Amino acid sequence: MKTDVEELSPTRVKLTVEVPFAELKKNLDQVYREVSQQIRVPGFRPGRVPPRVIDQRVGRPAVLEQAINEAMPQLLIKALDEHEIVGLGQPDYDVTKLDDGKELVFTGELDRRPAFELPDLDGIPVTVESTEVTPDQVEEYLGSLRERFASLKGVERPVADGDFVSIDLAASVDGKAVEDAQASGISYEVGTGSMLDGLDEALAGMSAGETTTFTAELAGGQLAGLDADVQVTVNSVKVKELPPLDDDFAQSASEFDTIGELRAGTRKQLEGMRRSGQAGQARERALDAVLDRIDMPLPERIIDEEIAQRRRSLSDRLERAGMTMEDYLEGSGQTMAAIEEEFASDARRSVKAGFILDKIASDEKIGIESAELDAYVTQQAYQMGVAPQQLAKQLTDSGQLSHVVSDVLRSKALTLITERATVTDDAGNTVDVAAVIRGEDGESGEDGEGDEGDADTAGAETAGEARAEAADAADAADAAPAKRRSRTTKPKESREAEDKPARAPRARRAKAKAADSEATESEAGADQA
Repeated sequence: MKTDVEELSPTRVKLTVEVPFAELKKNLDQVYREVSQQIRVPGFRPGRVPPRVIDQRVGRPAVLEQAINEAMPQLLIKALDEHEIVGLGQPDYDVTKLDDGKELVFTGELDRRPAFELPDLDGIPVTVESTEVTPDQVEEYLGSLRERFASLKGVERPVADGDFVSIDLAASVDGKAVEDAQASGISYEVGTGSMLDGLDEALAGMSAGETTTFTAELAGGQLAGLDADVQVTVNSVKVKELPPLDDDFAQSASEFDTIGELRAGTRKQLEGMRRSGQAGQARERALDAVLDRIDMPLPERIIDEEIAQRRRSLSDRLERAGMTMEDYLEGSGQTMAAIEEEFASDARRSVKAGFILDKIASDEKIGIESAELDAYVTQQAYQMGVAPQQLAKQLTDSGQLSHVVSDVLRSKALTLITERATVTDDAGNTVDVAAVIRGEDGESGEDGEGDEGDADTAGAETAGEARAEAADAADAADAAPAKRRSRTTKPKESREAEDKPARAPRARRAKAKAADSEATESEAGADQA
């Protein structure tokens, strides 16, 4: 086999492959066997129809077409390997010469991973936040703990900001009640502005048993956008009472006996959380440092596919949350232009990070043990709320195991970058991040913040994040008779670029297989520390 490589751009190549016909014999024999099983010819049993009869009945050109379509992907991969080219995405094939029995010449044009050199990974400076916990932070945590154990006490006075009221709401337009804008016994904290425009102003100074009416714009339903008369009735007025910060509280709210022990335990817990967070920060910031040291062109087709996947991911999540894009934009306080800009920026970072981590994994000859794959699938299954065996079967059936391997390799490459970096905290203290990641100091090296950073840097999104973000988005547009003013977190999705050429389109039945090979990646594609 002879191959000529034409570099169309730093990120796209065209290979011309000349193949002796003898190398197609295996594919031809396979096609003849398959066709022999499928056709019915008098005098021959299924599977026993000879090639010459198949050529007469089906036609030699049809057999050649299918055999060539099946052979070209393997031949192209072989040619790419010989020239040390990493192909990306679906190749465009073209048969330029076919001399039956003598020679096949075809071209394969596809995106490629750009050539680049890795910087010296040893000693890259990285700064993370200190684990120091101040007394104010301890008190802030204890304050939030008191909030969790607070109780509500009824008061006989007019409503004021910060009070908790039980109210009934009834909206009407032109004197007619709006059926989907009636609610009773709603608990609401006055002054939060989290329900209806104008509600806080209407409640100010009211007492239990009183009713008033104000005007608000309907946010949903068939009458969305119209001004409605909203009648609000106050059923009760209550104030929040916080428990005193004493030994009794420590015993009821924790495993400690005294408030002093609770403070000391809180400090230790916060320090442990910050220490775990250092691992995630170090991983993300170490990768950022490497990204800044490497300049490379990126294949625009892969970037466009990545952006399109992010759009689909957001759309799917909003659909599952029962929201429209307009609801999401209003609730999150964003514009579509800002979201598109974020998609483009994140997509370019994700693709570039993937190229770098893949090269590190290859150059460093990083391997994977079966136990690591099992642990990865188990963790993803837990986050998705499914059984590990079920997820493993889904990954196998959808052909996504290669992506799992890629995720784990990239995560290990990221760990290598982090452990070789010189990590200090913002106070100048050296951080033994390897000990944190490996859990050698007795603390877990994994943390919600760290995991989020890892997923973002490796370009994949966990199903758990997707569910959490969809829930946030749903909260932003809670069904209510008038507009809400709450904010939600911004969307964050990522998906990795395909790093191997897929199978070429095949004639007849082969087309279905090609479609399967292009199926959307599983959501279980996030890195973990």
